[in-house]
Amino acid sequence: MIIDYDVDGGRDLDIFDINEGIKNSYSFSIKKQAKNSIIGEQYRWPRTIPYYMEDDLEINAKGVILKAFEQYRLKTCIDFQPWSGEQNYISIFKGSGCFSSVGNRRVGKQVLSIGANCDRIATIEHEFLHALGFWHEQSRSDRDDYVQIMWDRITEGKGHNFNTYNDTTSSSLGVAYDYGSMMHYSKTAFKNGSEPTIVTKIPAFSDVIGQRMEFSDSDLLKLSRLYNCTKASTFLDSCDFERENICGMIQGAGDTADWRRVSSAAGGPTTDYSNLGKCAGSGYFMHFDTASAKLGDTALLESRLLYPKRGFQCLQFFYYNSAGAKDALKIYVREYDGVNPNGTLRLISTIHGAPQDLWQLHHVSLDVKTKFRVVFQGSKEGLETTPGGMSLDDINLSETTCPEFIWRVKNFSHVMDSTPENVPIYSPPFTSKEGYSFQMKLYPSGKTGYAGQLSAYASLVALEGETGQKWPCPWKQITMMLMDQHPHIQKRMSNQRSVTTDPTKTSSSGALFWDDPRKVGVEVMEPDGTKYFRGPGSGTAVYLTHLRAKSRDFIKGGDAIFLLTMEVITTTTAAPSPTTPLHCGNLECQNQGVCVMVKEKAECRCAVGDDWWYYGPSCQYRGTQQEKTTLALASSLGVLGAMLVITVVSVICVKKKYKKRRDDGVVMSNVNYATPRS
Repeated sequence: MIIDYDVDGGRDLDIFDINEGIKNSYSFSIKKQAKNSIIGEQYRWPRTIPYYMEDDLEINAKGVILKAFEQYRLKTCIDFQPWSGEQNYISIFKGSGCFSSVGNRRVGKQVLSIGANCDRIATIEHEFLHALGFWHEQSRSDRDDYVQIMWDRITEGKGHNFNTYNDTTSSSLGVAYDYGSMMHYSKTAFKNGSEPTIVTKIPAFSDVIGQRMEFSDSDLLKLSRLYNCTKASTFLDSCDFERENICGMIQGAGDTADWRRVSSAAGGPTTDYSNLGKCAGSGYFMHFDTASAKLGDTALLESRLLYPKRGFQCLQFFYYNSAGAKDALKIYVREYDGVNPNGTLRLISTIHGAPQDLWQLHHVSLDVKTKFRVVFQGSKEGLETTPGGMSLDDINLSETTCPEFIWRVKNFSHVMDSTPENVPIYSPPFTSKEGYSFQMKLYPSGKTGYAGQLSAYASLVALEGETGQKWPCPWKQITMMLMDQHPHIQKRMSNQRSVTTDPTKTSSSGALFWDDPRKVGVEVMEPDGTKYFRGPGSGTAVYLTHLRAKSRDFIKGGDAIFLLTMEVITTTTAAPSPTTPLHCGNLECQNQGVCVMVKEKAECRCAVGDDWWYYGPSCQYRGTQQEKTTLALASSLGVLGAMLVITVVSVICVKKKYKKRRDDGVVMSNVNYATPRS
C-alpha cells in the first residue's frame, strides 16, 4: 500500500499558524501591521523591484515565487527582476516563518522570509503585498463597522494583532472594506479555544474572510492606486463579447463569410460560456454558421492591434464545435513590420474534431515579437448542411506560458456530493516535455478526517514503453490548479498547489520517494486495458474546502477544470550581476551588508531590523534600541553634569570679573572726569 505524503502535515496552515511560536520572525512580521497601506512616498518601491533568492530557499518555494511574480505581472504594473546591484532590493530567504517588512525601508538588503510551509502562491503574494506597502485588511480604521473582534477569545498576549489606526497614519485608498482580501485574517486567527475571534457583521462573509487563493479585485484596485498603475505588464487582451463593439475585434478582409455576435445558435450552443449556468440567454458569443456557408468559405475574426514585449504569449479561449467533422478552426497571427506594413499571416494551430455538445477550453502558445493581431479563421471544409457552426467566447491573451494539460471533471458538484470519503479519482496520465509522466489524484470528499475538503496529490507514473528517464526524477515541479472560470483572466482567483520532485527524498520505508514507479509504485489497469505503474503521491489533504470550491466560477455548467503543468526547477540561483559588486574593490561588507556603487563610490548598505541595526563603513558595528536609549540617557546625564560644572564655574568667574570691573570703573571715571580734554 502506498501512503500519500502531505507537504503541510495535513494541516490547513495560515500565515499566523505557521509563525505561531516563532517569536522573533513573527513579531517582525506583524509588529507594525496596524494599518491598511502605509502613508509616505518614501515607502514606495519602483515598479520594477530587484530581488535575490538566497540559496537556503526550498526548491519548491523558488518555483512558486516565480509563479507569484508572474501573477503580479499579469494583474498589476509591478514587475520583478533579479538584483544587479541596485541600492535597495528584496532578499528572499528561508527564515523561521513567513514575514516581511511593510513598504520599502530603504536599508539596502531588505529581507522577506518564505520559510517551511510558506510555499503557497497566495502566501507569497501576501508577503510581497506587505513589502509593497500594505498592512492587514482588518487593521483599517473603519474595521469595527464590518467585523466584531471577540477579545475574550484571543490568545493571551496576541491582542495587539487586532489593533486599528486612524486614517491620518494609514490609507484605505478610497476602497471599500474587503472581506475577500488576501490580506484579511481568517475568523479563527489567534483563537484560544474553538470559537471565532473575528465575527463578520454580515454572516454570509464569515467563511469568506481569510482566503489564500489569489488577489481579490479590491487588492488589485488598491495596489493600482498606490502605484498609479494604468496597465499590467504581461496582459494583452480579454473579450467576453458582452458589448456590441466586440472588444475592438474586426472582420478580416478577404474572407467570404462573417462571424456574428449572437446569444444562441442553431445546432448549439444555446447560451454563451461567460454566463453559463447563471442567466439564460443573457450573454453573447461569436458564431460562424457553417451550415449556410459554401464549401471553401472562410470567416476571419481579428483582434485589435497588439504590441508584445516578451516574445511569447498564451492564447486561451473557449470553443464550441457544432460544425461538420471536417470543418476546421485555424489560429493565425498577422504580423506587421517595416517590410510588411499591411501584415503577414502565419498559421499557428489548427483545431479539428468531431462536434461536441460542450464549450471546450483551448490554449495556443504564440511566439510573436512584432506588432500583431490574433486571427481566428473558420473554414468550411466539409459537405454537411445540418445546423451548426463554430463558436468562440471568453478569449484571453497574455504574455505568459500556457498550461501544459487540462483535466476536465464533469458533473463535479455531483462528484463531490456522491463520492465517499477517502475515495480518490484520477486524471489521465500526462507526459511532460522532458518525458516524465504524472497524474493527479483527487479525493472529492477529502481523505479520512478531512470531510468537506478537496484533497489533491501528484504522482509520477511509468507508461508502457517509456524509457530514457533519469531516476529518481530530479527537480520537476508539478502544479495542480483548479481554475476559476471567470471570463476575464485578471479577475480569476484560481487555487493552486505545487510539489517538487526532490531526488533525495525517501519514504517511510526508506525507498527513494520519486524513484521509478515500476520500483516504488503499484501496477494500475484502466477499464480499457491500459496498464502502467503509479508512484506515491505528494500533495495536501487540505487543497480547498467544498465551500470555496462551490464559490466563484470554480464550477461552471456543472464541470470543474484543472490545469496541470510539470516544469524543470533549477537547484541553483543565478548570482547577482557582477557589474556593480566588482567595482567595490577591496571593500568587504560584514554582517550581511551589501556593497553598492553610489556616484562611482563603493558603500556598504547594512542590514536593519525593527530594534537593531548594523553600521560603520563595512557594517562592522551593531546597534540596538536598548543601547541607543542607554547611550542617550548616559549622554544626557553627562551633558547635565557638565552643564552644572560649567554653570558653577561661570558664576564664580562672573562674580570675580564683576568685582574687578566695578573697582576699575570707579578709578577710570574719576580720572576721566578729573582731566577733561579741551
